[in-house]
Parts: sequence; structure tokens; C-alpha cells
Amino acid sequence: MQLPLQTEALVLSEAGGPFVLTPIVIQDLRPDEVLVEIKYSGVCHTDFWVQQGNLADVMGFPAIAGHEGAGIVRAIGSDVKNKSLQVGDAVLLSFTACGDCDDCKHNYSRCRMFGPLNLTGTRRQDGTSPTKLLDGRPVRSQFFGQSSFSRFTAAHELCVVKCPSPEDLAIYSPMGCGYQTGAGTILNVLKPRPDQTVAVFGAGSVGFAAIMTAASIPAKQVIAIDIVEQKLALARELGATHTINTAAIQGSVVDEVMKLTGGKGVDFAVDTTGVSAVVEKMLDCLAYAGTAASVGAPPRADKITVNVGSFFAEKKNWLAIAEGDSHPPEFIPRPIDLHKQGKFPIEKICKVYPVADLKTAIADMKTGAVIKPIIQF
Repeated sequence: MQLPLQTEALVLSEAGGPFVLTPIVIQDLRPDEVLVEIKYSGVCHTDFWVQQGNLADVMGFPAIAGHEGAGIVRAIGSDVKNKSLQVGDAVLLSFTACGDCDDCKHNYSRCRMFGPLNLTGTRRQDGTSPTKLLDGRPVRSQFFGQSSFSRFTAAHELCVVKCPSPEDLAIYSPMGCGYQTGAGTILNVLKPRPDQTVAVFGAGSVGFAAIMTAASIPAKQVIAIDIVEQKLALARELGATHTINTAAIQGSVVDEVMKLTGGKGVDFAVDTTGVSAVVEKMLDCLAYAGTAASVGAPPRADKITVNVGSFFAEKKNWLAIAEGDSHPPEFIPRPIDLHKQGKFPIEKICKVYPVADLKTAIADMKTGAVIKPIIQF
């Protein structure tokens, strides 16, 4: 495919502005990049962070968000290391990494350059962008190395994972972030046994991925916690043994968790909300020697209060986890395999919308009518 290439993308012109389908030009493809024709992209709350300007200190405007892309390879850079990758392959797009630091050698999600490489929307080498508007202005277009809210994208090679089931490309598109984060936190980090208990705070796509994965083990108790009863009903259908609607209880969520666990607390807890008050409650729900994982990003200035003395005495643990502590090429096939076994029924939490219906998709996501909207280009 010849470059420069004129195409379209959902461009954000300013903080707080709308996603507008706008003509763009992909100028070139560098040796370590892959040109992907995006067919589908999951919609994630992190994309709203870009829209709201919460990353404006590192990622300016105009910008293209999207980081759960799925599509078809149309061109391959001359220095791409994955020699099995071919034009025409169906691929899923995940996050990028430097690939060189000591942490990357073991796990890309721990890359020391994770923030600068994924959150600036620019190329790693020189801070430029492969994309511009028709008037020549550059557009931030490598968000998480991909910026998948575009009909075509020049993605960094480390984002690209071959999809083992091209026929399911649509529902697998969120594997690159949301599903990977929830499932990876359970499988890679917490690793609950069948005699242990798990509480998940927040029933969005990450939370549901954690709930379904914990249920697949199966953990003794899987407690889903949210404020939307419609989501909790679905959580019960998809594996939660118990649910707590914190908008409908009289007392504390901690009291409710203690009732469900016979006063012990949970062995493992996952917060997907990033809300500091919720994180504090999560920590209070832990059993002796329990472990909590924060996977939802809070505002950078937020602080919480922890009783360090009792936390230490009870040998509790609190972890910050990015992307499920996953190495995407190795990990993504695992939840896909669970799906094939009927143990990770993501088709029940997602819905595909034409890109023209993005506003409806976002509205449905915010009301809880759908857990994971996926846009189709």
C-alpha cells in the first residue's frame, strides 16, 4: 500500500471537545512500524481521559485516541522483528514498550518508559507523529503505540499480536487492554486457588474480565461490587457468586463483605474504578495476608489513608498493576482459549456499533446498558 495515505480518524481538536471523523494523512511508515487497517476498536475510559484533557501535560491536541484496535496488516516496516507477520494477517493491538530496559526483557507491561511511550501519542525516537491533518498540522497518533480510532494506523511493532481467530476479530479487539487487564490481574498476579475468595470493585469491562476469569478457576467466592443493579445482575449470570450494590445498602461495603465471608474478609480484591474512597474500602475488606490490586488509574494528586500498623500486622499487600502484568504475545491467547472453552463469555458484555454511532456507544457505556462498546470502521 502506497504512502502517504489519506484516510479518516476520530480526531479530538481540544480538551473537552467531541470525537469528530476527520480526514487525515498517514505520511510514512518507519522500519519498526506496521500499517494496520482498523476494522474494530474497543472504547475504554482511558480514551475519555484524553478527551477530557487529563493527559494534556504529556499528550496535546489535535489527537487520536483508541488503544484496543483490531484489524488487518496492510504493510510491514523493513525492520519489524516478528518475521511470522504477513500482509493480510488479522491482528490485535495492545500497548507498546521500549523492549530494551531490564524490565522489558521479562515483561513489557513493566517497561520503565511505559508512560512516555504510551501516553504521549508520539513516536519514541523523536517525538514526531506519523499523521497530519490536511492543512499540514501534526496529529498525536500513536496513543498506546496505535491510536486505533482511525481507519488506518501506523502502529509500533510491539503493539501487534496476531489474532488466532480472525472470525472473532470484533469481540477480541478489547483483548489489547480491558480484557487483558482484568484477566491478567487474576491469572498472572493474584492467582487465586479454588478455596480462596475474590472481590472485584467496579463492573466495567476490566471488572467483568476479572470476574469471569476468577469464576473460571473457580474461586470459592467471587464478589462483584458496583452501584448499577443491571451490571450486577449480569455479573451473577457470568460467574459472580455474590454481588453488592453499594448504592442500595444501609451500612458499609466492608460490613457486607465481612458478612459474606464469615467475618474473614477476602483473600484477594481488585479495584477497577481508580476512585480513592473505593480503594480505601477495598483495603479494609482484605483478610489476613490478603492482597489487593489497583488496576484503575486514580488522578495523580489523589492520596488515601491507610492504617499502616494494622496493615503490617495483618501482613496485607497492595499492588499497582498495569495491563494485567501481561506480555501480550504470550498472554492474549490465554483468555482467547478460555473464551473458546465457554469460560470467558465476552460476547455477553460487548456490542458493536458503526463508527457513526459513537455517541450512542459512549452513552450506552456510561449508563451501563452495555459494558464494552466496540466501534466498527
